[in-house]
Amino acid sequence: MRHRKAHRKLNRTSSHRAMMLRNMVTELFRHERIETTLAKAKELRSFAEKLITLGKRGDLAARREVLKYISDKAIVRKLFNEIAPRYKDRPGGYTHLFRSGFRRGDGAPLSVIELIPGEEKKASQS
Repeated sequence: MRHRKAHRKLNRTSSHRAMMLRNMVTELFRHERIETTLAKAKELRSFAEKLITLGKRGDLAARREVLKYISDKAIVRKLFNEIAPRYKDRPGGYTHLFRSGFRRGDGAPLSVIELIPGEEKKASQS
């Protein structure tokens, strides 16, 4: 039974899992779209959305909290100046996850996780 089990272990130690999620969220914010396995993408989604919510707060304490997880200061700057303002009127759900097939080597289900376009991108596309 999975009662009260919050996260997936992803067959890794806790330190490896934490670093993998930090690296993945950094690349998600850098490229705004990445492809990974379905289980990793589902774990990444909640982690990324918490960081975007901190970015929406925008104060110094939130910036320092994000810097605990993302070591690249340019990506933190992008999060606070570009990504978070896109979702200022949105209460949550900043990412979109869709399946993209199966990995050739082991048949693992793959999925693409991307940041949904915010109000600024929608307005510029029209």
